[in-house]
Amino acid sequence: MSRYWPEGIPESLDYPDVTVGQLSAATARMYGDRVAVVDGDERLTFVQLHERASAFANALREDGLREGDVALLHLSNSVHFLVGYFGALLAGATVSLANPLQPVPGLRAQLADTSARVAVTHPAHAATLLQARAGTTLRTIVVVPPSACAPSDERVDGGDGVVQLTDFTAKHSTVPPAIDLSGEDVAHLAYTGGTTGISKGVRVLHRNVVDNAVQMTAWRAAHRVTVVDGVVELHPIEDVRDAGVEPGKAVTIVVSPLFHAHALINLNFLLLCGATSVLTGRFSAPAMLESIDRNNATYITGSPTMWHALLDSPRLHEWDLSSVRVISSGAAPIDRATLEALETAFPAAVILEGYGLTEGTCVVTASPVVRGAKRKLGSVGLPLCDTTVEIRALDGDAAVLDPDEVGELWVRGPQVTAGYLNRPEATAEQFVDGWLRTGDIGHVDAEGFVFISDRAKDMLIYKGYNVYPRELEDVLTTHPDVDLAAVVGRTDPRSGQEPVAFVVPRREAVLDPDQVMAFVADQVVPYKKIREVRVLDALPTSAAGKILKTELRALIQQDGSAPR
Repeated sequence: MSRYWPEGIPESLDYPDVTVGQLSAATARMYGDRVAVVDGDERLTFVQLHERASAFANALREDGLREGDVALLHLSNSVHFLVGYFGALLAGATVSLANPLQPVPGLRAQLADTSARVAVTHPAHAATLLQARAGTTLRTIVVVPPSACAPSDERVDGGDGVVQLTDFTAKHSTVPPAIDLSGEDVAHLAYTGGTTGISKGVRVLHRNVVDNAVQMTAWRAAHRVTVVDGVVELHPIEDVRDAGVEPGKAVTIVVSPLFHAHALINLNFLLLCGATSVLTGRFSAPAMLESIDRNNATYITGSPTMWHALLDSPRLHEWDLSSVRVISSGAAPIDRATLEALETAFPAAVILEGYGLTEGTCVVTASPVVRGAKRKLGSVGLPLCDTTVEIRALDGDAAVLDPDEVGELWVRGPQVTAGYLNRPEATAEQFVDGWLRTGDIGHVDAEGFVFISDRAKDMLIYKGYNVYPRELEDVLTTHPDVDLAAVVGRTDPRSGQEPVAFVVPRREAVLDPDQVMAFVADQVVPYKKIREVRVLDALPTSAAGKILKTELRALIQQDGSAPR
């Protein structure tokens, strides 16, 4: 096999033996008074962010929190998310990340599963947390103030372990406490999206977060991360120019929820590179485009749902988007038509697709960023430094397959996490001898580029033939009037599973389901034909932008057409 590798980027790296909290301290030393985070009119420098996080860490220690205790972050994006996140880690806690919109039963289950002792919440969501805490180990609830990105008119009364953030941290030292942690301790309990089943808490170690950030720093910023006499430093990789992210100068717009791995690990990587993170709150395509222009953003990462909304904005061409050097799509598969449209909308940017999963911390593969490097449309790129991807047979023997043969992706690398919390059987099934069995189907070509076909659980079997929904979704989105598409299976006693498509029309377009089915039929072999098309105003998605196919399958089981 003639394996391709981008020139100048090392295939193997040295990984510093530090915690995520120590990385936070390092960024304060390296970037000082550079702005780290923007939330409306509020701006915190790297030093100020670290000082606020340290004060919160000292308050947590005084409250009795110790190494390995769990702190729940029940927050939407705001400057206080960063303070709470780094503060909890600096205190020695394990951070449990929660969707603030999660209903009471799911939130209570997460509190019980993690045995969380303290939680950080927002006035808009505190009532749900107060209901969910009954019968759990949660004893302290810290309520952050509203901000431009997370406004609220709600008031939360004190008492019963509830305290305001400003009161909680008042008069505490801005020097972080001394704690006893290593890279082998758990940094995050990151819950999977639950799009194909019950959510599971993934045990993400400090070294997983640090190592994935270090991999991304080499891959997307062409810098090595080292520790010299206990001091974390960045050093440019020789002979590599214009790698996308320029340390100390980059600006990113943060749209994806920080309680999701895709956004949070990117945040760690970008802060390590001294990037300014501009928070936007609830996503709006016009506001996002205006923010890119006003802040001269250089690096944007998001989900396909976001990219579709931006590209469909009637004001897309009113803004100057020439500052953007990197467009990175993740969290869910993206179709080729959208990738090509992004190339037109962001003419100065390298358009990338990557692949990752919570069990792999965040990023497993990514397209090379270095200018002039080979990239392949439709590929999720190459395995990152020190990462191996094997394609194994879907049958019981899991034999390693040859290039271009389709099978299940197995991953090995420093970003592979430590399994699931309180789920030994699921851990043993997914984490095997240092390998992560991903449940995703795809192939690797002769040059090492990885292509994802679908989730193993999403693959359909029609009359004995394998049908991959993503292939059909790619065809559907080339239809001039189709904006978004998702394909799921419908059980049929004669054929096994029939492909059913849910489509969202482009702005002001009117779709004829029969014509859409004929459009697909002209481009695929007969057994892959769509058997029904249902038109929706929007596809159901998770907070991270993943299409919730479980909800689409539920619609199929109902009588009649899907509701609009």
